[in-house]
Amino acid sequence: MNKICRVVFRRRVFVILILLIQIGFPIFLLLGLDSYAWYAPIVLSAVSIGVCVHVVNRQAKAAYKITWIFLILLFPIFGGIMYIIFHSQSTSRRFKRQTDRVAAESRDAFFIGGDCQAQFALERPEFEPQSRFLRDRGGFPVFAGTQAEYLPSGEGFHARLLEELEKARRYIFLEFFIIREGTMFGSILSILERKAREGLDVRLIYDDLGCFFTLPADFRATMEAKGIKCLVFNPFRPVLSSLQNHRNHRKIVAIDGMVAFTGGANIGDEYINAVERFGNWKDAAIMLEGAGAWSFALIFLQMWNASAGAGRRRGRRADGFDYGAFHPQAWLPQEERQTASGALTGGTRGYVQPYADSPIDKEHLCENVYLHLIGRARKYVYINTPYLILDDGLLSALTLAAKSGVDVRIITPHRWDKWIVAVASRSYYRQLILAGVKVYEYSRGFNHGKTFVCDDAVATVGTANLDFRSLYLHFECGVVVYGGDAVRDIRDDFMRTVPVSREIAPGECSRNLLHRALSDVLRIFAPLM
Repeated sequence: MNKICRVVFRRRVFVILILLIQIGFPIFLLLGLDSYAWYAPIVLSAVSIGVCVHVVNRQAKAAYKITWIFLILLFPIFGGIMYIIFHSQSTSRRFKRQTDRVAAESRDAFFIGGDCQAQFALERPEFEPQSRFLRDRGGFPVFAGTQAEYLPSGEGFHARLLEELEKARRYIFLEFFIIREGTMFGSILSILERKAREGLDVRLIYDDLGCFFTLPADFRATMEAKGIKCLVFNPFRPVLSSLQNHRNHRKIVAIDGMVAFTGGANIGDEYINAVERFGNWKDAAIMLEGAGAWSFALIFLQMWNASAGAGRRRGRRADGFDYGAFHPQAWLPQEERQTASGALTGGTRGYVQPYADSPIDKEHLCENVYLHLIGRARKYVYINTPYLILDDGLLSALTLAAKSGVDVRIITPHRWDKWIVAVASRSYYRQLILAGVKVYEYSRGFNHGKTFVCDDAVATVGTANLDFRSLYLHFECGVVVYGGDAVRDIRDDFMRTVPVSREIAPGECSRNLLHRALSDVLRIFAPLM
């Protein structure tokens, strides 16, 4: 109890207090101006009008524009000033410059093992537009010679992860949004410590806000003392800034550039049902073994260098980083290099295309992957998502597919981790169901998986939820799987989940007037959830 009290009062309460002061001080100041100068409200209202004009003309999602304009109209005196304070931080621009520089420096490294695009276009022409979009706009190539293994639970992910960590020979990279100390983390940490003592390059990135209440303040120092290089992504500071919205929601494990994991599961006992939170925790992950795993190692290194570089003083930079030195071709014995280079054909293993999304570049890769899958579906598209807060583009795509005769099904949780998000998510049910989309709630507990599968032909497993924060504000990642056994396994897992889920009937969406009014209000603020 003493330890808990020290942690809370050392940082959590202090940070919250500072934020409240920052919010309250401008309000107090502006109210004071109103008492002494009749023209101050006029000037500030004019600023708010100017900000509204700026927001309307920004290159941003319409839902964000509506939310900010609504807030400014609701608080016309100081709404515009708050927008300016929130969006004018120099740290945001500095982080963007660093991220752009690292992406440019490392772009060619994705293609060290070759480029399968021409081969892929010949064998899978129906998916060539989607694969080319990820390649040309994101820099992420498609890979043959990769085995994709779908893991339909956090328990399965944990077991396979421990097996592969034991095999590591050169390096282990981990990147997670949430790390919670307990059984799962303890089993992983014991291997990481031992591998670090053996001389492997072991690195860990965790999001500071994601771990705000789950890790002690000295966690980074503890890891460094064990020989594990540790980096805190975007340290949370009590400063109102749009940069604090950009969280690292990725879940990546990269081992030697030859094995990689991603999916919905963080590191915490609830993800493997060692403790119960919201009933049974249903999650999903995928393991890549072979050439395609290299992309996740490189995605990790990009984040490591961008985050480390953003923390340096202006004008200082780390040039000459050799990304190629981490590719298996650079250190594997000659007889093992052919497999690592991706020389194997796609064959029954299919193709994979790992990708990462960044809120900095405004490309919204995760959203566009989802839109591509929905748009090309001819028979069905099945979706697992813990949150269902949609912008107009995704809502239109889903309803159009259903109206066109595509079997569109979505499974969300029945037991939610956030009540207000649950109400907002359920506000979309009626429109989807009336269009022909079948919406289910996982009866046994919390469905945290993020999977799409389409027509027995293509699927994606990743970290991005169907909500505004994942699609437009967070750093996310995933992998598109074109053909192969993993696509079938993702479909089968979905179909096994349907019988233990409850289909929502249209009448359930028309509740009392108060509930409908609350849902309507929450949809206005959905981009902030």
